[in-house]
Amino acid sequence: MQDGKVVIVIGHRMGKGKNVALGIEKAGGIAHVIGGMLADMKLGDVMKEKGADIGISFCGSGGAGALTAQTKFGYKAKHSLRSVDEGVAALREGYNVLGFGFLDTEELGEKLTETFYNMSDSHGK
Repeated sequence: MQDGKVVIVIGHRMGKGKNVALGIEKAGGIAHVIGGMLADMKLGDVMKEKGADIGISFCGSGGAGALTAQTKFGYKAKHSLRSVDEGVAALREGYNVLGFGFLDTEELGEKLTETFYNMSDSHGK
């Protein structure tokens, strides 16, 4: 966390991710969107650089960037997620890198940020 705010990095295979970033910021978090094509493959590197709490990888399968971040840096990743509810459940299970199919929505960013804050409050952080 930076200044009491959750830091979330977004890597999207097609260079997108702005919608989920809007939801993160709306819920009071800090979003970093990695620019350019194949951004999902840079997720772990940018998470480490930014001191991120959560990483979100978007690609067709929902796995490439998440698994790369896990393999390279040891982040706990869950991939092949297809819905907001699956992402929230994974976060509650302790995963900090979430791999989705193409689900760049404000709702996803907002719900993940709210869940992180609720979990932090309940754990006294």
